[in-house]
Amino acid sequence: MSNRVTRIREILTRAFAPLALEIEDQSHLHAGHAGARDGRGHFHVRIVASAFAGQPLLARHRQVNAALADMLKTDIHALAIEARAPDESH
Repeated sequence: MSNRVTRIREILTRAFAPLALEIEDQSHLHAGHAGARDGRGHFHVRIVASAFAGQPLLARHRQVNAALADMLKTDIHALAIEARAPDESH
């Protein structure tokens, strides 16, 4: 697991105490992409947490982006987010 994935996992775990968390580094799929030239990566996050209960999709994405704000400046170029509450089906 890459150092960035480890950091993302630590930050999201601390912020949301998720019941489930998957982080996929998809940077290899974007080699040569203009946004990848600066060394920042592409990631896909699937997270299930009670903090998302009753929250609209946009609010959930804002919460995840806020938690990862520092990494979005230095390490993350693109972030795909699937954020669900525990009672929501996949």
